[in-house]
Amino acid sequence: MDFEIAIIGAGMAGASLAAECAAAADAGARILLLEAEDLPGYHTTGRSAAFWEECYGGPEIVPLTLASGTYLRQHGFLSQRGALYIGREQDIPALDAFMERFGPTGVEITRVGGEDLCKRVPGLKPEWCAGIWQPRCSDIDVSGLHQHYLAQGKAKGVRLECRALINSLSRDANGWTLQASNGRQWNAKTLVNAAGAWADDIAVLAGAKPLGIRPYRRTVAQLVTEPSPRPDQPLVLDINGDFYFKPESGRVWLSPHDEVPSAPCDAAPEELAVAQAIDRFEHVVDWRVERIERKWAGLRSFAPDRCPVYGWDSRQEGYFWFAGQGGYGIQTAPAAARLGAQMLLDQPRDAMTLQLDEKLYQPDRFS
Repeated sequence: MDFEIAIIGAGMAGASLAAECAAAADAGARILLLEAEDLPGYHTTGRSAAFWEECYGGPEIVPLTLASGTYLRQHGFLSQRGALYIGREQDIPALDAFMERFGPTGVEITRVGGEDLCKRVPGLKPEWCAGIWQPRCSDIDVSGLHQHYLAQGKAKGVRLECRALINSLSRDANGWTLQASNGRQWNAKTLVNAAGAWADDIAVLAGAKPLGIRPYRRTVAQLVTEPSPRPDQPLVLDINGDFYFKPESGRVWLSPHDEVPSAPCDAAPEELAVAQAIDRFEHVVDWRVERIERKWAGLRSFAPDRCPVYGWDSRQEGYFWFAGQGGYGIQTAPAAARLGAQMLLDQPRDAMTLQLDEKLYQPDRFS
């Protein structure tokens, strides 16, 4: 079957881009969305810790995050929580540096002291005496957002094909031929790589130069604690990046903030990472961990400079990158997909994307 655009990967990146392309393209444009698994969102999208945090990813990502926030709120995908970066006496220089780094970016952050910290996190141990409060941090309805984009795409004619593990890509004067491992085949004028952890593998199949997009494992455990966390407690993050935790339906979601290089795979949690997370948690609050209820891991894929990669490949005609979105791909999805669709379809920027510096994200920065 012939398509205008074929997008490989139906996680949040591919689903949102397909929906935005379908909404912006001329009527009747055929868009194909391919997913290797039985259902879209099986890997990173389905394993997200699910928060929108203005500083997450660094100052270069803040514009994408802020540009996405309005869309996420307007469509009901955010629930206000607040975030609290915490530190000890020796961490005050790191907190100061954080304020200097993010102060000019437009995020809303304020310094707070010990009394305020204890009110927001009952049971916080006294050595955690300094912090930064971010009031606009929110939980994201990740599944709702993903289904929203899949439904939008379907309503506009996007063709979703699951169990479509691509093992061959070839190009001729008419465009691309995509071959799946089960023998199915499609043709498309334009190929989009939104394959997440598999992005460099797809690049090789397409005859493009890999960009060094590497997956890293991130572990999360769900704990039953005594006392149970209050539902209004914030997301708590170590200023040094050694842990974060937040309440979730009467439980605690805890991560050691690990980044372990991994091959692209169905990631599984490591026992050592879970043990490290609990040890760090017990040095922060006086809550008793009664049991680990479940644990999981996902892959977060980064380009070498930790910025996402959006744009046309400079060497391979008809090949578009939409990958390397790390752990912030969900919270930046609305603005990233809108910008990606405008770049892909050569359309003007709108209010959501006008302030974004797309040069930061172009793949030819690695040339």
